Amino acid sequence: MSVIRDSTATLSRQLGTWSVVGLVIGITIGSGIFRTPAAIAQRVPDPLWMLAVWVVGGIISLCGALSVAELAASLPRTGGWYLYLREGWGRAAGFLFGWAELVLIRASATGAVATVCSSYALRALGIDASQLTVGIVAAAAIVIAAAINIRGVALGAAVTGASTVAKCTALVVLIAVAFLFGGTVGGTMDHFAPSGVGIGAGGLGLALISVLWAYDGFADVAFAAGEVRNPQRILPRAIIGGTLAVVGIYVAANMAYLYVVSLSGMAASPLVAADVARALTGPGGATAISLIIAISTFGSLMGISLAAPRVFFAMAEDRLFFPAMARVHGRFQTPYVAIAMTAGLGVVFVLTRTFEQLADTFVLSIWPFYGLAIAGMYRLRRRRSDLSPSFRTPGYPVTPAIFITAVVFLVGTAIIQDPVYTGVTFAIVLAGLPVYWFVARQASGFRPRASGLGKGM
Repeated sequence: MSVIRDSTATLSRQLGTWSVVGLVIGITIGSGIFRTPAAIAQRVPDPLWMLAVWVVGGIISLCGALSVAELAASLPRTGGWYLYLREGWGRAAGFLFGWAELVLIRASATGAVATVCSSYALRALGIDASQLTVGIVAAAAIVIAAAINIRGVALGAAVTGASTVAKCTALVVLIAVAFLFGGTVGGTMDHFAPSGVGIGAGGLGLALISVLWAYDGFADVAFAAGEVRNPQRILPRAIIGGTLAVVGIYVAANMAYLYVVSLSGMAASPLVAADVARALTGPGGATAISLIIAISTFGSLMGISLAAPRVFFAMAEDRLFFPAMARVHGRFQTPYVAIAMTAGLGVVFVLTRTFEQLADTFVLSIWPFYGLAIAGMYRLRRRRSDLSPSFRTPGYPVTPAIFITAVVFLVGTAIIQDPVYTGVTFAIVLAGLPVYWFVARQASGFRPRASGLGKGM
């Protein structure tokens, strides 16, 4: 197997408009809409408040998408959030994000999505599996996804795109059938009536964490911006259009779940889509929807495996990470070492943690960086006159401020509700600072490549 060992080797731009849109939707619609409704229904035991949390989460994510679209148009290079943090706040902020990606973020995301993929696949096969069995199957899915993405970015994007069509079609059909025929199996609008149960701010905050896990992924495609054709035009359109589509699908899906099985039924159903399909069409429908969801979540896993390792590639190019992470495969033109390492960590996490632990760890460790990166927009607009993005955030400066405020609320709620777990998560992230000081000393005098819209873009 031949490789390019020069750490400055570049990735080729192979992704067009529909591939990028498919990645945005495919990565975002992963495990969340098929697993988190149960946790949200438990934390918010009122139908209207439960739906409101999904709407609010969608608005927050859309504000983030509108903001990151400008960042993606300004800095259309491989690295995504790492690049935005580095340019907005300096190399230490960028490195800390990469450190968190390595030790917590990406392994948690990969493990959570793979767990749902495994759970639905085993449900489709009629296997009532133990947590260990679910973990083993999930680990195998992670390895397969990594192998396909090493084979080529176009192949990985094609598989993700195909699964995106499958999952969106399945959700739309399920939503339509639920509202058209749900009344014959007990579906009723009475399920939307207020429960009268008091809803506390703490419960809403924890529910919002679960919702934001489901919406996360709207900007992950920016990690692979260096492989997108005409990224200044394609990335903003794909990020915003894909996010709008996801918000609409998520709210409609939750309304369909609620109509058919009620809020208490949702709260008691970890695999709610399969249970709704079973109520509507019997065991055969549950098997079919479980199989489709298993395939679609595998597609999301493919998208994560494709996009996320690019942050390690970008850091290695900046000499802030292991040089091997910047190696590009000589034949397939993919960052194969970064992909393999991410997959290995995901396997470890999926075999040692539950879905809820993985999802909560992911949100708590990455969303503060989202807020920091979006806040960096204000500095970039003032200090980087050389950046002239093809897209400007509508409603600036209010739009990014809404997103940043939501992140502050999210973090504050987590600290109040579970200070020990939240503190441990943040301590692991901040442990990257001494690592950065050591790495920066080794690479003293190095300047990263310019990343704006220069003459070579």
